Amino acid sequence: MSLPDHIPQAHLPPFEEVVSRHGTTVLKVCRALLGPVEADDAWSETFLAALRAYPALQPGSNLEAWLVTIAHRKAVDIHRVRGRNPIPTEKMPDPASTTGIPGEGDDELWAAVAELPFTQRAALVYHYVGGLPYAEIGTILGNSPAAARRAAADGRAALRRHIESGTGCRS
Repeated sequence: MSLPDHIPQAHLPPFEEVVSRHGTTVLKVCRALLGPVEADDAWSETFLAALRAYPALQPGSNLEAWLVTIAHRKAVDIHRVRGRNPIPTEKMPDPASTTGIPGEGDDELWAAVAELPFTQRAALVYHYVGGLPYAEIGTILGNSPAAARRAAADGRAALRRHIESGTGCRS
């Protein structure tokens, strides 16, 4: 059922008028929620979202409350993003290690690893600590994958001999 032609229908004002009438209130809300730095972005995002939704808005709606609700949602979004953004610092803190620092905890083993020739030590460290395959280890060491595998095998054998001589037992 439509209204008769002689009863005026409520129309929404032009969007530019809505911005000029309620822009200051929305900016105050954004500044109160976010501070002066992020308030301008929230204000802009509020009116961009409002512009997209404006044609579907019911005539007679409380425009100020509608805009403040949108501003609130935009402020919440910015607040959530703020919690995920990195914070610049002068010096990066040392990351916590889940596996420890090589050389800590088993001093005898790491002392024995340190006594190995460099190529054997590097092949063992790259494979067991770094998790690299022998093909990549060979490239890093400037030799073949077979040579890297041989160096690691020689290093393991030397470590085994060192441990057996220290404990008096053979495995």
